[in-house]
Amino acid sequence: MNTGKKNNKEGWQQALQNAIRSPKELLKTLELEPKNTQAYDPKRTEFPLLVPHSFVKRMRKRDPKDPLLLQVLPTKKEQLSVPGFTRNPLLETSFITNGVVKKYLSRALLLATEACPVHCRYCFRRFFPYSNNLASTGNWENALAELGNTDETREVILSGGDPLSLSNRRLEELITKIELLKNITTLRVHTRFPVILPNRVDNGLLKLFSRKKLKIVVVIHSNHAQEIDESVYDSMQALSSTGTHLFNQSVLLRDVNDNASQLEALSRKLFESSVIPYYLNILDPVEGSAHFEVDINKAKQLIKELRQRLPGYLVPRLVREIPGELSKKIIA
Repeated sequence: MNTGKKNNKEGWQQALQNAIRSPKELLKTLELEPKNTQAYDPKRTEFPLLVPHSFVKRMRKRDPKDPLLLQVLPTKKEQLSVPGFTRNPLLETSFITNGVVKKYLSRALLLATEACPVHCRYCFRRFFPYSNNLASTGNWENALAELGNTDETREVILSGGDPLSLSNRRLEELITKIELLKNITTLRVHTRFPVILPNRVDNGLLKLFSRKKLKIVVVIHSNHAQEIDESVYDSMQALSSTGTHLFNQSVLLRDVNDNASQLEALSRKLFESSVIPYYLNILDPVEGSAHFEVDINKAKQLIKELRQRLPGYLVPRLVREIPGELSKKIIA
């Protein structure tokens, strides 16, 4: 079973430790002049840069408009105050009890960790108060009790942060406890790890998913076809071989993936990798991300064009998260 490690012998935890954490280092690696990028270095308390070398290697050198670079490089545009863009765009905390977000009838979202393998500059949880809202408090027990107190909940969604930031041992401990809840039939994992650090899909994780009692769904997050190289392809094939169902959700981002050709290429690359395009999300209006916003009418036109270019099963649904609504709103 190929786990995508043939191109990188470094373990995923070590790779994360060695990740780039300063704009200066990132720009030097890509042979870019800071004056051509509007880059700035946020304080460590202000959502600092974090990007592993494996992802940087997929960026084009000397190109300040590289679509992967634009997703992770802090720029002065983030410092602009734009009406409607706030630190708490989805008002999530009103739905959280013991680290469990319960605003859906048949599924609940468990905030497993605050850690991520990359800091995406458009992240809607970049200001989220994790310290008060993690499910790991009390060794998961309070969160599990919350999940088990209603027979209507059928699916648990592991989120964060990125739940694959947890070690395999910690993940197995959590999943084993979830399996004991009689009402839960499906476990969904939302993760960017297989794209950012493909060697996170190691033998331990594959064995864990293979021996599952629950139906496992993994929703990855990829925004551009350039993100999917051979190592990412291998990680998807390895996950698929365990019987895991693979989907992708993207965020529509100005200058990154806001044209039909780019979105078409992404859908085709995903399908080659055994992943079904699932959602294309309208940007959540989090403070510091306004420069990524795409006009809603343009977004609808892009979906119309994709329907002309692609079979229906490769066209993601255009959706938006609206605070207080009990599900994502399908726009197109």
